[in-house]
Amino acid sequence: MDNQQIIVRVATPADQHFATTITDEMESSAKARGTGIAKRSPDYVAQKMLEGKAVIAVTTDGTWVGFCYIETWSHGQYVANSGLIVAPAFRKSGVAKSIKKKVFELSRRLYPEAKIFGLTTGLAVMKINSELGYEPVTYSELTQDEAFWAGCKSCVNYDILMSKDRKNCLCTGMLYDPADHYEPKETEAHFKQKSKVYERLMRLKQSRFLSRLRKKQGGSTTQSKLKAIFASFFNF
Repeated sequence: MDNQQIIVRVATPADQHFATTITDEMESSAKARGTGIAKRSPDYVAQKMLEGKAVIAVTTDGTWVGFCYIETWSHGQYVANSGLIVAPAFRKSGVAKSIKKKVFELSRRLYPEAKIFGLTTGLAVMKINSELGYEPVTYSELTQDEAFWAGCKSCVNYDILMSKDRKNCLCTGMLYDPADHYEPKETEAHFKQKSKVYERLMRLKQSRFLSRLRKKQGGSTTQSKLKAIFASFFNF
């Protein structure tokens, strides 16, 4: 990474030429981490840019840096900030946090009454979310839109989700409710105070779920699949 300034802004139709680069990086990143994502086509990403429902990060010389887009569920009652991806050369630079903040602000502007939510297996993402005012919640507080949960089918942890009747999984649900929420400084302080507890609970949940999954499948879960799940669990 050079010293180019990074600009984080709402994507425009002029950014459509980045769509294939973005979806290719989403796919390669998911494979490298052993995780699954709801796959999106370049056309889908380009449409989000056309609609003004995406945030992109670029350098001053026009190099693509990162991306995230908005999806709506349950007839606009819920909003998810999806597909967060940062180009490898710019990771660990703080740009992911800037993108999350910008797309959160865009979501609040476009859908001021919607509940904003996300699912994550990473403490790093939990930390960023807590700084924006998100709170950890049970899955029952998230959208029950079947189309959203269908996106989990491409995740390596989908068997775990279904074994728990879609009530729990390795991911932690986080939610910002504009009608009933703590201030960001409060949720951030809470996360700092409880981060070690969250880490222990997430590891315990991981261990128990994987054990149950192996028993359910009669020990058929492959070693490579288990390694992939463990490797992805605390990665950003």
